[in-house]
Amino acid sequence: MVAETRVTVDDLIAPLFVREGIDEPVPIASLPGVVQHTVDSLSKEARRLAGLGVPALVLFGVPATKDAQGSQAWARDGIVQVALRHLRDELGDDVVVIADLCLDEYTDHGHCGVLTAAGDVDNDATIELYGRVAVAQAEAGAAMVAPSGMMDGQVAAIRAALDSSGHPGTSILAYSAKYASALYGPFRDAVNVTIAGGGDRKGYQQDPRNAREALAEVALDVAEGADMVMVKPALAYLDVIAAVRARVEVPVAAYHVSGEYAMIKAAGERGWIDAAAVGLEHLTAIKRAGADTILTYLAGEVAELLHG
Repeated sequence: MVAETRVTVDDLIAPLFVREGIDEPVPIASLPGVVQHTVDSLSKEARRLAGLGVPALVLFGVPATKDAQGSQAWARDGIVQVALRHLRDELGDDVVVIADLCLDEYTDHGHCGVLTAAGDVDNDATIELYGRVAVAQAEAGAAMVAPSGMMDGQVAAIRAALDSSGHPGTSILAYSAKYASALYGPFRDAVNVTIAGGGDRKGYQQDPRNAREALAEVALDVAEGADMVMVKPALAYLDVIAAVRARVEVPVAAYHVSGEYAMIKAAGERGWIDAAAVGLEHLTAIKRAGADTILTYLAGEVAELLHG
């Protein structure tokens, strides 16, 4: 009766993976219970989640081929665009469909943007391509696009591209404070991404030691037109979530990432913790810190738990 914080199904966004060239769902070993979907199995899972009251999903693509630019990210027949059209036709407005907007799943070098001759990410060339991806996703049926590459000026470039192509109503969920975390390993398994040469993304993602810098990044994205901002990861950055919530008027999302999920599942499988109880405790902490919505691989099972 006096609980200050409650997690509800309305708070949840389910990340889903769709893979080109498979005939049945492929389990992801480092993410127990999560699979790479076919287009058909994706639709079934989206309908199941909608039936449980989960209001939104975010879609990640796993293409059959990759290249230096990541051109399948904006191709009309790219796996995400195909899946988006299918979901739109199957589900209509029953669930909000968000498209992750990045190039790392589609580039042969695994970085979030195109590279210079020296091997560095070319920020300005990359955000031009992000605009192309945003338009392709909006035309395929995405209600919201979620740029996750942490390029400078990405929100402004995407907003301009969407508006000029006749999609002013397509919203932007910006990964505004995305940290160069060690907690993303299982996700990279899920999207078949390896960074060339054993490199990392510290040149364009946030330093885990910095909080004030993250607040500056969030402020820039809001000024450029972000409709919602995100902190990623979530549990390890509750202080950042709280600080962002105190400073912005737009909704704040937090991503309970693959490593955070995988640790719960691994310990639960060994009988060391009650995985369901710990998962709900994690999500409650994230909401208590100030998140308005939470991206989590626990969305389906928590929705079932909350429904009793």
